[in-house]
Amino acid sequence: MLKLGVIGTNWITDQFILAAEATGEFHLTSIYSRKISTAQAFGSKYLTPIEYFDDLDRFFNEGKFDVVYIASPNSLHYEQSVQAIKAGKHVIVEKPACSNPTEMKHLVKLLRQNSEIFYFEAARHIHSKNFALIKQKLKDLKVKQGANLTYKKYSSRYAEFLAGAEPNIFSLDFSGGALQDLGVYLVYDALSWFGFPGEVNYYPVKLRNGIDGSGTAILSYEDFEVVLNIGKTANSYLPGEIYGEKETLLLDNAAELKKVELVDGAGNVTILSVEPEEQNPMIAEAKAFAKLLRDPGSLENKQIQQDWLALAVEVNQVLYELRKSAQIVFKADREF
Repeated sequence: MLKLGVIGTNWITDQFILAAEATGEFHLTSIYSRKISTAQAFGSKYLTPIEYFDDLDRFFNEGKFDVVYIASPNSLHYEQSVQAIKAGKHVIVEKPACSNPTEMKHLVKLLRQNSEIFYFEAARHIHSKNFALIKQKLKDLKVKQGANLTYKKYSSRYAEFLAGAEPNIFSLDFSGGALQDLGVYLVYDALSWFGFPGEVNYYPVKLRNGIDGSGTAILSYEDFEVVLNIGKTANSYLPGEIYGEKETLLLDNAAELKKVELVDGAGNVTILSVEPEEQNPMIAEAKAFAKLLRDPGSLENKQIQQDWLALAVEVNQVLYELRKSAQIVFKADREF
């Protein structure tokens, strides 16, 4: 069984731990937080022996775990991933993996020097059966005419921001914003289903500190465009649409992908999606990661991991180009 260490003590870490343990492949052993008391309070709900750390060097060098799940603020993902790789730990890092392509380039170079280490960006939806189903269905369409994909979800931290605070997710210093947090799902969709775009542009609604609270991204391809509508300051219930010639694929939510339908030219609706096997949406990715980590020496597993990494690199590049088009500059961009 894989021993799991975690960085981050928020709801998403809980969700991943529960998903990982539900697979029967992972066992939580180690928790890092800036305060021992926070780590202990977080870990107290788990009925297994856990070691607690408030020092990252000790966590990586003394922690008894094989793989680390990193769910810290976005701007810390790169440095903590580097520490993990140098310490010989496999890495599962929440999206976005890095703030910019420079960080990603350095990370890929380090991974090549440590080829025994597996590194995964936790874009959970790409491991779902419905994600693969859509990709396959698009291959069957004779004509593709683009898509409109939406993911707008009111942030639980937005009230804090409106009250004058600056939570990490609404901070340029911590590489936050709607594009990085929610838009990453839709960029994964577009690149996986349509390939790398020829040109990209982002039209954000910036908040008082210059961060994007919402926005519209346009990814231009040779024969069509893919429009991404994202936001953290309102909720949207619009379905995603992918256009063929007369037929249209309807997605209940372009990030969660619980329901996928095909509407033909006569308006007839066929349900294509399969029901998720589990309630926890992170179980599929936890299973996918565990399958590879069980045998990291396998050439097939190494190739799969490299393919996922190559996609993550492309997603990171598009996110950066979108930000660049909108003149959104993170503190991390200025540190190289």
